[in-house]
Formats: sequence, structure tokens, C-alpha cells
Amino acid sequence: MTPDDLRELLSRVRAGTLAPDEALSALATLPFADLGFAKVDHHRALRQGLPEVIFGQGKTAPQIAAIARRMLSAGENVLVTRLEASEAERVLAEVPELDYHPVSRTASAMVKPAVPRADRRPVLVVTAGTSDQPVAEEALETLRVAGVPSERLFDVGVAGLHRLLAQLEVLRSAGVLIVVAGMEGALPSVVGGLVAAPVIAVPTSVGYGAALSGFTALFGMLTSCASGVTVVNIDNGFGAAVAAIRMSNSGAKDAP
Repeated sequence: MTPDDLRELLSRVRAGTLAPDEALSALATLPFADLGFAKVDHHRALRQGLPEVIFGQGKTAPQIAAIARRMLSAGENVLVTRLEASEAERVLAEVPELDYHPVSRTASAMVKPAVPRADRRPVLVVTAGTSDQPVAEEALETLRVAGVPSERLFDVGVAGLHRLLAQLEVLRSAGVLIVVAGMEGALPSVVGGLVAAPVIAVPTSVGYGAALSGFTALFGMLTSCASGVTVVNIDNGFGAAVAAIRMSNSGAKDAP
């Protein structure tokens, strides 16, 4: 159930087209479905503005498919993250409604297509290099499913600072910025010093040995000299997008 679903339910009661007892029955339905191996949270969107998302890593294809089918039957949009191509083929065989996106390693099905709100400034997803693109695409796909307008600015890392400075107007037009970088992770500090909007830094596991699979970038972002930069976990494009969605929704009158 989403805030829009609840508004529609209450509007129908007010209009007299739905009996109060029927509305009560709909609201009294368990907020989760117990599948034995998973409890699907059907009220996540009502509380947080975004339906539960299926984390594919560590789950079997039948488990992912069962959760997706349950969400679809409840009229909810579905997003699966960290879904490798080998597993995706088996999942889509059971749930053909899903579309697979190999770069972001996500699958999605839109029962109620989310319409981006024209009154929201876009979330800008920025990458230091092309190798950071899979993490950035995970963030972009999450934003798309949530109906949050987004734009991308790729391959503008500090190794060629002129590439970034040429995009100042684009950077400063964003409502929130997600900045994705590996290696030494310097880009979010630079961006954080150039813009007033919130900056969410995403360290990636890109880099040679001393990059320590993303820990060097993570430590650099956590000690950023640009004040107020928010940092999420290594390779966590999804988490960065959810943080951006909450920031984007925080000032909205219709936010849950």
C-alpha cells in the first residue's frame, strides 16, 4: 500500500462509494506476507515512500521469483538489486513481467508507472570514471522506479578537473547530487566545495591494490574537507538513491 492508495481509499469513503467497514477490512490486512523463507513488507511504501526492494545477492532464483510474484499480486512495483545475469535468466523465466538491466544488475516491473514530479529539481548522478558506471546505474534505476527525476554526468574525475569545471551550471542545477568514485575517492570533496545542494558520496571498489577494494575511497570520503558530505557504503548505489529520494521528498507537502 502506498500513500496514494490510502488517499484513494479515504476519498472513496468520503464520497460514499466505499463502506467504512470495507475500508477497515482493507486496512486491517496484515502489513506483511509470510512466505516461510521471507516476510514481504507490503506497508514499506506507506511508511517510507518506496516499496520493499528485493536484494538478489544470496537468494536463489525461486526465492526471488516468489517474492516478486507476491509483490506484483499486491499491485506493487518491483525492483531487484544485485541480480547477476546467470540468476536473472532463471528469475525472468518464472516472472516474465520483469525487465533485466545488466549494467546496473537490476530487474524491475512497473505495475503503477511512477511519473517524475515536475516540481522537483533532478538528482544528478556523477561518476569519476567509466568504471564507476555500474554503481551509478544502480542508483539511476532506483530513482527511475521511484519516480524521482534524475540526470547523469559521467567520467568527470579529478584526473582531468577541467571536465568537471566545464559542467558547473549542471552541477548547481541539481536538487541532490550522488557522486560515485573509486581509487582515492576525491571527487565528492571537490563537488561538495562547489555546490550548495546535498552531496551523497558513494565509494566504489574500483582501483589497484592500495585502493583496498573501496576502503581507501571510503576513508577519504568520510574525512572529506567539504563539510556536510553524506557517505554510504562501498558500491551502494541503491542506498545512495534511497537517501536522495528521502532528501528530495523531505520538503514535499505530500511526503508520507
